[in-house]
Amino acid sequence: MHRKHAVFVYGTLKRGLSNHFFLREARFLGQAQTVERYALYEDEIPLVTRSQAVSPIQGEVYEVSEKILHHLDVLEQHPEFYRRELVQVQLEDGSRREAWLYFSPEPKGALLPEGVWPRPSQAGEA
Repeated sequence: MHRKHAVFVYGTLKRGLSNHFFLREARFLGQAQTVERYALYEDEIPLVTRSQAVSPIQGEVYEVSEKILHHLDVLEQHPEFYRRELVQVQLEDGSRREAWLYFSPEPKGALLPEGVWPRPSQAGEA
């Protein structure tokens, strides 16, 4: 049996956005937020760093195969650009689980203190 992985996405991989097609064979587990606080920035694309404990990051969790995880690693240029790390996330029903999250090594762009991308005012534009 092939191993499955949980992946937390906060940017262009979310439903309705430009890279969501990478997750077309993944199983949507639900809306979620990180348990810990991180910093979310926007520099054309969103990126999360451990540079500051600003807010929980809002996103979605998917169950993916090894093959999909490999494709996501290529997309996110792991480990050269983003670094994939396990974090605790809390799903809408209050349950918690570990999921992979792609971190940027350094802050870049505008800080989004609410931890949501796209910003609610930009949601229709993304």
